[in-house]
Amino acid sequence: MRPILFCGGTGLLACLSLAQAQPSLAERFREQYAQPQPAWVGYTVPAVPGHEQICDYGNGYSQGVRAPGPVHLEPPEQAQVMLRIQDNRVGKIRIISGDCQLDADGVPIRWIRDVRPAGSIAFLATFVTSDSDHVRDGAVSAIALHADAAADEALERFAAPGPSESLREKAVFWMGAARGRRGYENLRRIVTADASDHIRDKAIFALSISKEPQAVDTMIAVAHSDASSHVRGQALFWLAQKAGKKAVGAISGAIDNDPDTEVKKKAVFALQQLPQGEGVPMLIQVARSNRNSEVRKQAMFWLGQSNDPRALAFFEEVLKP
Repeated sequence: MRPILFCGGTGLLACLSLAQAQPSLAERFREQYAQPQPAWVGYTVPAVPGHEQICDYGNGYSQGVRAPGPVHLEPPEQAQVMLRIQDNRVGKIRIISGDCQLDADGVPIRWIRDVRPAGSIAFLATFVTSDSDHVRDGAVSAIALHADAAADEALERFAAPGPSESLREKAVFWMGAARGRRGYENLRRIVTADASDHIRDKAIFALSISKEPQAVDTMIAVAHSDASSHVRGQALFWLAQKAGKKAVGAISGAIDNDPDTEVKKKAVFALQQLPQGEGVPMLIQVARSNRNSEVRKQAMFWLGQSNDPRALAFFEEVLKP
């Protein structure tokens, strides 16, 4: 357990000196290697407010089924960072909701107390280039769910152009999933200026899961003006999942105005993806009157897949002798 610092009457400079002498989290963690293994070593940190976490196994990318037990209506303010050590190395990193009861199936669980968020983030950042998915992905997700500005700074470093596209992807994802306004601003910069079509594509998805209201406008701008037809098409696809008048207007605009036929066809598919058959009347209009024969064929195809009575009525009309 980390000792609690009491300065007493030693004076401010002496107190600061004692504080600076406290071991880093990496140093404290290395002490765990002298203990019996395998083992889980954990500590708690303040968690991103309002971000739902889960108790069952996962990497944080998708929601899972909570273990049986109380369901807390108010999200916990703390998250548990858990590292599994065996053979003097870390084999797994997980971040788990602070209200979850832990069961290590007989493997010892040991705790490190009084961990500062910035120290935790710096420690976890040393694992993001690991060869193990369990370690690398767990470290990035754990960093992203810290309620501390150092987490934003770390994700910005990971998302910067560099040798690891995989690390960039994960950092971009978490900017949208957990980092609020600052994450959105970073994503807006990436979709505007990043040279990698692949990373801009991933940033579009991250914008689609961002809770910031301006994210839809940024996606629309990408659908209009990105240099890559693939990225424009992806923007249209994810706009369809958002629905709303702005999104529908951008999709219709792409069908009418985008210079690339493949983007137009992706926009037609996006109409088919609109919820509750909202896109069917527009698909019928495209099938009737669009000047591009490939686009008309695409609209007919997706109408045929819709099983919508309005589509059936349209086909009966077209096929009348």
